[in-house]
Amino acid sequence: MSVESWSDEQLGRFRRDGFVVLEEGFVGADAVALLRERFEPLFAGRYETGIRPDEVNWVSGRDPEDRTRQICNGWKADPRIAAQTLSERTGRLAAALMGWDGVRVVQDNCIWKPPGAKSLGMHQDGSYLDYIVPPEMITCWIALDDTSAEAGTITYAAGSHRWPRSPENRGEFHAPPDWLAPLDRARPAEEELRLVPLVVRAGGAAFHHFNTFHGSGPNTGSVHRRAVISHLVPAETRFHPEHADPVYSRYRRAGDTTMDESFFPIIWTRDGRRSRWLADLPKLAAAPAFRPARRGRWRARGSSSPPGGTVAA
Repeated sequence: MSVESWSDEQLGRFRRDGFVVLEEGFVGADAVALLRERFEPLFAGRYETGIRPDEVNWVSGRDPEDRTRQICNGWKADPRIAAQTLSERTGRLAAALMGWDGVRVVQDNCIWKPPGAKSLGMHQDGSYLDYIVPPEMITCWIALDDTSAEAGTITYAAGSHRWPRSPENRGEFHAPPDWLAPLDRARPAEEELRLVPLVVRAGGAAFHHFNTFHGSGPNTGSVHRRAVISHLVPAETRFHPEHADPVYSRYRRAGDTTMDESFFPIIWTRDGRRSRWLADLPKLAAAPAFRPARRGRWRARGSSSPPGGTVAA
């Protein structure tokens, strides 16, 4: 089976629910352990490349300890994070779900929710994409710890990718008083609300559509919950000539809407192209740890076989 293909059942689930879950083995145990090791220096401001990520939304001593810790574009600071979030395999599978001929990374996220951390508000990623053309995205979310609803795992509103797109709302993201409130405002009267907490083993993953509502409740458990996330857009994506994002439109050149591959790398195309500089990543990032899990261990929810068979990193 082609490596970028999914089963008909999985494709149907993505179209119906706006997300598809891989319960275990999407990333191997050695890679999970290595990625977890990188979180402490990353969030402590020890950047291996010497480059600060684009967004550091939690700093020890500056921000409350009960906040979910978030870094955006950790790949710029740490080659091991980059090896996963810029993975060609992830690009192939994302393109297959969205029907794209190529994929680039617009942003990554490193999320760390320690015990006692508060929620992240429900939102649609599509509400924040008017600075790019086309305003489309798919997200690959990878668990670095076993997840549970008690530990504040990501939660999806199944089928909400078919709801109207909500307006941008940055004020209810970090530690809102009611993390589900945006759903109450957005849900059409005729739609049933189906909340699905993502329960997977460390190394499991989910891919979700840019209009699927998602967020996470507080971590009321005793375990940490860490994840690495790739936000992926079509390879041909350009900046909108007028609309601006307060962070990422800084990379838009005067009179030029193309997205520079130094900052928004192309990770997969149907004709085999990747941004040239990505060829250096395996050497930098201890590539042997990023081999795929053994055949038969990459299991999607409701499936006994991996989508597309065993894949290369």
